[in-house]
Amino acid sequence: MTRYGKTAQRMVHKELTHRKHQSKRRTSRTPAIAIGLTQARRAGGKVPATY
Repeated sequence: MTRYGKTAQRMVHKELTHRKHQSKRRTSRTPAIAIGLTQARRAGGKVPATY
């Protein structure tokens, strides 16, 4: 199983928290997780490649 780096974990956690408390745009978990992983990739974090 592929492991995610600390940067990816932090970014996904931040997006899920944002979705929970503030966002009307992100209504489900799946887009919030995808946004967090995309931000982690851009920041150079350890995230598996997309297919």
